[in-house]
Amino acid sequence: MRGRWRGWRDRYPVAARTLAWTTSVLAAALVLFALLMPSQSDKFQPAEFLRLPVEAIIGAALLILLPRVPRIALSVLAGLALGVLTVLNILDIGFNEYLGRGFNVILDWALFADAQSYLQDTFGHGGALGIAALAVALVIAVLALMTLSVVRLGNLAARNTQNATRTTLVLAVAWVTCSTLGVQNTGVPIASEQTTTVVQDRAEAVRQTLRDEAEFAKVAKKDNFANTPPSQLLTDLRGKDMIVTFIESYGRSAIEDPVMAPGVDATLTAENEKLTQAGFAAKSGWLTSATYGGSSWLGHSTFLSGLWISNQQRYRTVTAGDHLTLVGAFKKTGDYDTVGVMPGIQKGWPEQNFYGIDKLYDSKHLGYKGPKFSWSTMPDQYALAAYERLVHSKKHDKPLMSTIILTSSHQPWAPIPETVPDDQVGDGSVYKAIEKAGKRPGDIITSSPKSKVEYGKSISYSVTSLIDFLVKHGNENTVLIYLGDHQPIARVSGDHASRDVPVSIVAKDPKVLEKIADWGWTDGLQPEHDAPVWKMDSFRDRFLTAYGSTPHP
Repeated sequence: MRGRWRGWRDRYPVAARTLAWTTSVLAAALVLFALLMPSQSDKFQPAEFLRLPVEAIIGAALLILLPRVPRIALSVLAGLALGVLTVLNILDIGFNEYLGRGFNVILDWALFADAQSYLQDTFGHGGALGIAALAVALVIAVLALMTLSVVRLGNLAARNTQNATRTTLVLAVAWVTCSTLGVQNTGVPIASEQTTTVVQDRAEAVRQTLRDEAEFAKVAKKDNFANTPPSQLLTDLRGKDMIVTFIESYGRSAIEDPVMAPGVDATLTAENEKLTQAGFAAKSGWLTSATYGGSSWLGHSTFLSGLWISNQQRYRTVTAGDHLTLVGAFKKTGDYDTVGVMPGIQKGWPEQNFYGIDKLYDSKHLGYKGPKFSWSTMPDQYALAAYERLVHSKKHDKPLMSTIILTSSHQPWAPIPETVPDDQVGDGSVYKAIEKAGKRPGDIITSSPKSKVEYGKSISYSVTSLIDFLVKHGNENTVLIYLGDHQPIARVSGDHASRDVPVSIVAKDPKVLEKIADWGWTDGLQPEHDAPVWKMDSFRDRFLTAYGSTPHP
């Protein structure tokens, strides 16, 4: 092979030199790109790549000085390390886009299984398999190309030691000068230490993650209401049928973004009018979720446990313990039957015991015979109708404490269910034609404008389904708490959006809302822009206190 290359090079010297220099330039460009690559998509500006990376200068100096064998070994190791760093930066971009945070190298590997399931629901089995294969090929290609590029540049420097040394010295002087004088290009420093900073940040993130695990385990053991006697818990809500409902991805952006807000706000106004005519009233505020864009279970657990569950390790820690949840508080009184309606759960769910849910109705126990709507296993209207049929309409010795998670507003927001007459819901077969006629996920999720429009429609559908259910089946003893679990992804909520979600308490009995009159919440289903904003983990204790619970740490 090498002989053939030499023969071709001898026959076509100009082409060979052109190819060699082109390959070397591409190798240098690839290495510089990796060294200067931002971890957020909105920072991909030309000025970011017109800088001098100190790591390249130091690396070049080492490769010039080292003998052949150590040089090649160092080149291979450096190339692999730079390839790994590039892959992690790509993951950072994806996680920032979807979850509003970077990739955690300790905790986030478990999320890839969920990502694969989501891709399969969105693009089908073949599409998900193709994307997974492409991702694996991309990782291999990045590692291989980065390694080959560094080896090539090292060999080039070794063959041209004198020129390489002069160039390295000039660049080193330029870097020191720019660093000392603080020279910038459109606000971006010319002298770059980005790779060093990224590595340090990742190492610090690992240390913080390991430290957080131990510290949070101690925090989770503390509870202001852990030892409160049953007779001193929720005394002002005894006899009420409680419903806590999470609406998937229902965030502040749905109410305030200029694209989604007109439709969603009109829905909230119309649904609030329905409530008023039916004798209900509502108060609404804002909660800051512990998650963003996804990982809904972190929002659910934060709200119900009163602990800030911002990562998977915290979730595992708290759900393995016996910290009192809001559901558990009602159960502890001895006066409630606790029920969970969770159509998004499609496999075993041991967290049921942690939350204090006596009876769980997941996707397999709601009798649904219709189609999935992308990720969502069934329309919200059906889930609520099944809850009424299987649970709410039955006679009970005790009031119910029900936790319901609605999923129709889960990304990719296509196809979206439509409301059908209640007497046509049946076993869900009626939705087959609706699902077939709906938009395709792949056409929506890749477009930010389309995603915004369809997301707004999905929120309107979910809110309408819930309020229609309450108006038809609620009574003077019904108390509904409903909220979003997190904001939608950045392409819908916008870059650097808040993590705020709406929360409302709805009841017919005026005494229920009187108990929270001092909260400063807005009347109705739509919180004002300047309504109080609390961290989501603070709700449990505020709620327990407002409704007659006595703290006993």
